[in-house]
Amino acid sequence: MESNKKYWKGLEELQNTKDFVEKNKNEFAEPLPMEEVLNEAGLSTVTPRRDFLKALGFGLGAVTLAACQTTPVHKSIPYLVKPEEIVPGIPNYYTSTFNGHSVLVKTREGRPIKIEGNPNCILSKGSLDAKGQASVLDLYDVSKLKNPVLNDSESSWAKIDEYVKAELAKIKAGGKKIRIVSSTVNSPSTKAAIADFTAQYPNTKHIQVDAVSYTGIIKANENSFGKAVLPKYRFDRADLIVSFGADFLGTWISPVEFSRQYTSKRNNTALQGKKMSRHIQFETGMSLTGTNADARLPLKPSEEGIALLNLYAALGGAVTGTKPLANNPNAEKAIALAAKELAAAKGRALVISGSNDVSTQIVVNAINSILGSYGTTIDLDNPSYQYAGNDAEFAEFVNEMNRSEVDAVFFLNTNPAYEFNDTKAFTDALAKVKLRVSFADRKDETSSLCQVIAPNHHYLESWGDSNPVEGYYTIVQPAINPVNNSRNAEQGLLIWSEGAVTDYYQYIQNNWAKTVLAQSGTSWKDLLQKGSVSLPERSAGTYTFSRELDSVVQTILADSSSLAKGGDNAVELHIYQNVSVGDGKSANNPWLQELPDPVSKVTWDNYAAINAKFAEKLGISQNDLVEIKTDKYTITLPVLIQPGQAYGTVSVALGYGRTKAGKAGSEVGKNAYPFLRLVNATFHTATAASLSKASGTYELAQTQTHHSIEGRNIVRETTLKDYLKDPNSGTGHAHVNHYDLWNEYEQPGHSWVMAIDLNACTGCGACIVACNAENNIPVVGRDEVRRRREMHWIRIDRYYTVNEGGNKVTEEKEVEKLENIDNVSVIHQPMMCQHCDHAPCETVCPVLATVHSSEGLNQMAYNRCIGTRYCANNCPYKVRRFNWFNYWNDSRFDNYMNNEFTQLVLNPDVTSRSRGVMEKCSMCVQRIQAGKLQAKLEKRTLKDGDVKVACQQTCPTNAIIFGDGNDPESEVSKALKSERTYYVLEELNVKPGVGYQTKVRNTVEV
Repeated sequence: MESNKKYWKGLEELQNTKDFVEKNKNEFAEPLPMEEVLNEAGLSTVTPRRDFLKALGFGLGAVTLAACQTTPVHKSIPYLVKPEEIVPGIPNYYTSTFNGHSVLVKTREGRPIKIEGNPNCILSKGSLDAKGQASVLDLYDVSKLKNPVLNDSESSWAKIDEYVKAELAKIKAGGKKIRIVSSTVNSPSTKAAIADFTAQYPNTKHIQVDAVSYTGIIKANENSFGKAVLPKYRFDRADLIVSFGADFLGTWISPVEFSRQYTSKRNNTALQGKKMSRHIQFETGMSLTGTNADARLPLKPSEEGIALLNLYAALGGAVTGTKPLANNPNAEKAIALAAKELAAAKGRALVISGSNDVSTQIVVNAINSILGSYGTTIDLDNPSYQYAGNDAEFAEFVNEMNRSEVDAVFFLNTNPAYEFNDTKAFTDALAKVKLRVSFADRKDETSSLCQVIAPNHHYLESWGDSNPVEGYYTIVQPAINPVNNSRNAEQGLLIWSEGAVTDYYQYIQNNWAKTVLAQSGTSWKDLLQKGSVSLPERSAGTYTFSRELDSVVQTILADSSSLAKGGDNAVELHIYQNVSVGDGKSANNPWLQELPDPVSKVTWDNYAAINAKFAEKLGISQNDLVEIKTDKYTITLPVLIQPGQAYGTVSVALGYGRTKAGKAGSEVGKNAYPFLRLVNATFHTATAASLSKASGTYELAQTQTHHSIEGRNIVRETTLKDYLKDPNSGTGHAHVNHYDLWNEYEQPGHSWVMAIDLNACTGCGACIVACNAENNIPVVGRDEVRRRREMHWIRIDRYYTVNEGGNKVTEEKEVEKLENIDNVSVIHQPMMCQHCDHAPCETVCPVLATVHSSEGLNQMAYNRCIGTRYCANNCPYKVRRFNWFNYWNDSRFDNYMNNEFTQLVLNPDVTSRSRGVMEKCSMCVQRIQAGKLQAKLEKRTLKDGDVKVACQQTCPTNAIIFGDGNDPESEVSKALKSERTYYVLEELNVKPGVGYQTKVRNTVEV
């Protein structure tokens, strides 16, 4: 049945604004830069009449010349003595660990070029997020220090060690305090090295602080159950999930792990079993998790705690002093409905909150106790160690420095001069400390205030280990020798504490031999090959909440009142971290900066997200500059009108506004950390603020509406209720007789096709960065994105549709007249070259640069392409990209392709394209060929799973399946036989090779 809902990519498309219409008049944003190309060739388009024919004859031939330019030839020196483990042209793989997740590092001729998830990892099961994929680029970051620094001058390690030991001896004799300040440390060997250092200098204390804190959950569990831990959540055991502001698919605690668990209850396998979990989301700003929810309700920060108290009361909890959400009747109604469904799903339900407020998390504990969640969906006995920061200890540390009680401080993987909410208080206090040492790899905001910078290794250069969750241990091993003169921070601590073992590799080996290896019976060699060790899980116990909530209620009500202060310009400010840049530690990574935000599709900036009706009331439009002000801090940001944003609120992302991140990340966006509030010893991410219109505008670099769908039926969805009645529901299959202009031929051998499950795709964007890394896709920067020139081969289109009282909106004029577009649902759709069997691009190419292979792939011969762009014009999916510049050697694109050092990350199996050349998804043809070659060397046929494309391999939810369509037993063949399968624009009869499976929502009427 044909879908009768209206979908739109952004408000400009919905409202058909003048600017949107103007930009969509022509297929391309700008004409070819003929004048510039001709000038490079010594000609000009401004010519005398007699030279007219000469210039005309040159025509597009100039672009052809530009397209045929090749990268400069660099003579290589062959190995005199070839390392035994390296075969030129053949990759090597090493196990390592990124943020607690075991990974595989692909190296070519000794240089890491790609990170993949390790299938042995119990958290990710072989997948990886965008930050993990991008982490390989940080290895080659030219902003990093080449040598250690002493008093603002480059130094040697011998001088650093001599200086630090002498200072520590004086401090030890004086009896003053020593502090090691770090983000969460879950490395057993790092903890042991800190303990050895503390034994040598007894006045030392290790303080852990995370830029985005989870202290509230840890303290609440200590208060409720006597266990100060971050629980292990089990979304794969939950039939009903109710989340209050926790973006667990995007940024909350362990999103890769949670995404895998979450979709296991909602993917094709689950639907074939006629089951699907239900997810209700209450939140302020539209998050990645909110876009995937079955029901989503906008909620102000001041309403969250009250909503949780009301939910607790509706479940039969004993609580007094609460009040209804008088100004949010939809949320109030949803709370009552959620309570009813939660009560029916006891033992199979999960309620979570993204708040860092201890009182709010105590109420969450009380709710989950009523639901019997402990021991099933929440495990306190096998906790997570991914976040262990203590906000109160860090705040007291600043006070200690201010009182001149601290004589030495060591900063490890933390940057409080940027991340702390009161930068001046921190820097003033830090200036009173005699010895200041940072292990940062660059002169960042904090290390630039230290006398000693002892640059730490990148994890790909380092030995190390990790214990992210109870019973699971991973190893970090180097895949390359140190690029710069850096050193393990732990080795510095061992040297300065004058221990018996100062070589950190040997120290780790000794530590593992007497702990994990002894318990598991695993050898060191097996550990390095497998990458991790799992010990048996403890039995998850049940816990009952029994404390009184009177004081908790009063605390929540008081904080709610402080957030909801009145006034004409009053807003509730909601601070969050986005999926790409996160907390800002990776702000200098251009792959992440250019990764579109999954919801807003903005790159290279943060912004003020505002509700459409609220913006209209304030007289504010998209891209207007607004001033956001509290009693302590003020910033000016451009406005983004965000459907689904709670009325009277503004959301701003953390991680931007770095001043000393590096060439790519410095001065990008504005810093929102100073808006954090320290309340009852935890940092809160919401505050009362005022918002007013400032002078001027600022154009955000958005990718979403660069190509209009012109009202075409692109995405399909249905409800679980309709799906159970008819599995074909929502597919919109049209029974049309197709007539071909070409004869049909059998296609023996392989037929490479793809299936994408829209129910499994969360829209996280990991596939985009994986594709960047695998296929040498250039980063073009903010200004070029504004010109619609982003180069990503795969994009994730985000479509909104209005939910208006359960009615399906069909007419565009009806949508335009809707006064309230807050109640929207979202569908994410990955879109890449569809590799059509009747490809429209192939028939219009005048030089046969794009042709069809015998295995069903639409291929590009780059050295044939002359850049006419006819193929892009004729592509209904708008997935082809034009190289406006030679990104690899143009100084205007100083990211990772035009620098000889960072070019080391490029994949040698993929050609770097030149100016004037069209490019698009190749289905990682280099991986296909490598798989064939490997099978041939092993004298066997190619098996299903031998070839995985980059986007498929990294996808945390297995939403993308690739394989041989001619193999009826292949996973992709089985997926494409699903009743939910449809092909985008199949009515055009271009016969795409990518099939999509309809989105199914377990809807709930609220």
